[in-house]
Amino acid sequence: MTVEELIDLLKVSLPEGLTPLQETVLRFTWEGKTYASMAAETNYVKEYLSRTASELWSTLSNFWEEEIGKNNLRQVFELRQLTKAQRQAIEQIRRDRTTPVLEFPGGPLAVNSPFYIERPPIESLACEEVTKPGSIIRIKAPWKMGKTSLMLRILDRAESQKYRTVTIDFQQAEKTVFSTTDKFFRWFSSNVGLKLQLEPKLDEYWDEDIGRKVSCTIYFQAYLLPQAQCPLVLALNEINRVFEYPEIAEEFFSLLRSWYEQARSLKIWQNLRLILTYSTEIYIPLQINQSPFNVGLPLKSPTFTSEQVLALAQRHGLDWTTSQTKQLMGMVGGHPYLTRLALYYICQGELTLKHILQEAPTESGIYCDHLRKIMTVVQADTALENALKKVIATDHPVKLVAAIAYKLDSMGLVNINGDFVTPSCELYRLYFKNQMLQN
Repeated sequence: MTVEELIDLLKVSLPEGLTPLQETVLRFTWEGKTYASMAAETNYVKEYLSRTASELWSTLSNFWEEEIGKNNLRQVFELRQLTKAQRQAIEQIRRDRTTPVLEFPGGPLAVNSPFYIERPPIESLACEEVTKPGSIIRIKAPWKMGKTSLMLRILDRAESQKYRTVTIDFQQAEKTVFSTTDKFFRWFSSNVGLKLQLEPKLDEYWDEDIGRKVSCTIYFQAYLLPQAQCPLVLALNEINRVFEYPEIAEEFFSLLRSWYEQARSLKIWQNLRLILTYSTEIYIPLQINQSPFNVGLPLKSPTFTSEQVLALAQRHGLDWTTSQTKQLMGMVGGHPYLTRLALYYICQGELTLKHILQEAPTESGIYCDHLRKIMTVVQADTALENALKKVIATDHPVKLVAAIAYKLDSMGLVNINGDFVTPSCELYRLYFKNQMLQN
């Protein structure tokens, strides 16, 4: 059998399937690579890869009831013939991959969606980190780059470990929640308890004399965490909404940092694992030792590579070539949402790639809503608008004030290289040039 057949067979045969990192180890081992070369290509520590591989060889050996390891993997399987049942199982999993039900791009991708493209090593790093006591995972990326989809996969990993999971989406919070700091802390604490399906007991633990931060801490330490009876993964989605209220943000984020620090000495806090997703830079004055944004595992969702764009096209059932992949990437630069939107319309037979590319930077193109939303944000900030005008007015890299450059980068509009920035993709350069410099 081939390595692809082996991987598909293991996915349907092993009780827990294969993790992305295990799949990577299998491929590299099949190619005869050493753990050192694997580490160099994946940015994993060699010892961690070796440990992961050792656990994999043990699983395979137990499953097939024969000794299987790095030195004989290919020898054992390459000449082995698939049984009829195994061939049928592989054919079924491949049919499921190649005949997906089309989903209109926009929201997060379900854990079982065939349209989710992994971007190694971030998935493996995140799924490993969530199992560590008292951990924090920080996912930062511009709008529509796949933050929530990645978060769902981390939560799925946590649930497979029998952890409790709770998601708080700050986009769902009404404006009145942010009217006072005390109201915000009570709303936050109450929501976590309700999602754990626990009886509300906030008034029993809240004490104005000791303050909201201490009250919130006691509510978690004495009630929520013990009642969970296992590790609790708390996912805080789109926390950039809190950035809009500096007084609340300063107290809330320093509280999260204090919980992280307490996990170093109090066992109960080791059961709390935090996932923070946000799409803008942090521009609130937090002292280094009071910020949760300089600890834990930082992840930044990257754009797709050409290989990943081609793989996504194939999952849409399109028989694409590298030439078509390069044409689309030349316009959208591998942006996940922009890529998927184009593939959706092409797969539906509504538009051709040529038509999409011609209309892309115009008000009649498929990206008009996305572009208008970004334009609204940019025009609300004069400094951002003026800076973006400078970037798109020339074909050469432009030097900007650091804070402005990072704001544009956090919106996904520019790439930063040293002290200089350039437009992140041709779509943004053309659209904003037409809209902002037409006079």
